[in-house]
Amino acid sequence: MTSLNPSSPSLGSKYLGGAGAGPRSRSFIARHPSVLIFIAALAIFTIGVTILAEGFGIGVISTSFVKTLGKTLCLCMVALAMDLVWGYCGILSLGHMAFFGIGGYAIGMWLMYARTELIVVQSLAAAPLPPTSGEISQGIATQIFGVVGASEFPPIWAFAHSLPLQLAAIVIVPGLLALVFGWLAFRSRVTGVYLSILTQAMTLALSLYLFQNDSGLRGNNGLSGLQNLPGLSDTPQSTVSIWFLWASALALGLAYLLCAWIVSGKFGSVIRAIRDDEARVRFLGYSVEAYKLTIFTLTAVIAAVAGALYYPQAGIINPAEIAPIASIYLAVWVAIGGRGRLYGAVIGAAFVSLVSTWFTGGQAPDINLGFYTISWVDWWTVLLGLSFVVVTLFAPKGIGGLFDMLPSPKRHGADLGPDAGSLRESEADK
Repeated sequence: MTSLNPSSPSLGSKYLGGAGAGPRSRSFIARHPSVLIFIAALAIFTIGVTILAEGFGIGVISTSFVKTLGKTLCLCMVALAMDLVWGYCGILSLGHMAFFGIGGYAIGMWLMYARTELIVVQSLAAAPLPPTSGEISQGIATQIFGVVGASEFPPIWAFAHSLPLQLAAIVIVPGLLALVFGWLAFRSRVTGVYLSILTQAMTLALSLYLFQNDSGLRGNNGLSGLQNLPGLSDTPQSTVSIWFLWASALALGLAYLLCAWIVSGKFGSVIRAIRDDEARVRFLGYSVEAYKLTIFTLTAVIAAVAGALYYPQAGIINPAEIAPIASIYLAVWVAIGGRGRLYGAVIGAAFVSLVSTWFTGGQAPDINLGFYTISWVDWWTVLLGLSFVVVTLFAPKGIGGLFDMLPSPKRHGADLGPDAGSLRESEADK
């Protein structure tokens, strides 16, 4: 009779990709050269843009396009999170852009507060008497919330004056939200389309709440002027854009290393097994809910960090940015790039983001059919939807599947998993 112990090499080890394998002699990078290739490509890209940009280089690339590239790197980072939770763990979350937006709001609150504080202090400097801290706080609140008819800080802004606390909020707030939501959903064993609907409902509820003027985040007006860093008013945007490009590239590189490390070990083998046959993994004795909750919370934090870097480059954030359609777009990016491949998620997000910028920015020429003129600004979303359908039907591996056509080193033994690059039996024993 076959053992049902998770450590059993006859069932648990083989199904879970080497769960019972011994220590491996080679380093992580040696076993996964694609990680090194990605990091090297990202470094070359960042250096190349820096040299060609206006801030530190020869000025071939405009500042606005540098910001577009920086934002694209942030979108690649949230796509990584989506691929980890969906492509590897099988949880189709239609709410991860909500965490992305929460990260943007968290850093945006500090940016607005600090910048407005400088303006208020400067305007009150000419007063006969030095302003008190209460007068300064009142002036800041009036400047920020006057647009919604308020003049006092809501409780949610209690720590907006502190950069360290707001940076902590980027991680803590979305992490706690994901932890609570995931615990309630996973302990009830909600799966499949029902879980997707729940995540979408969470996003819709958050978006509708933020649209209200009394939400404490300026309602539909959102937070604006985020591209102006406090205390750096004399620093040109060409320089600031390069700084954010570097920060975005660093964050993307670290996120890729983290995700690659997670999916390459036993933990990654278990979450792939959960994706393929959750009931069997539970029967083997693994705590499926704990694994799913860990991945859901971790990817929420990654998405929030990406949002915190994205919106200072975008300059504005409002509730429309975290509407459910944004999370649907995110799933489309990952599917087009290649679900279940980290580099596929990055390729998909980068490809769709840059092509979208080209089509919606008026750079793509309109097509005159005589009886009708196709304006790509209006038809881009239709084209994106058709691309998703075509990829789903005819190229389920996405753009990343093209790499399967490249010659690869000869490997021996049977597959220990359905994904490209899975361990082989002979390799798992090394």
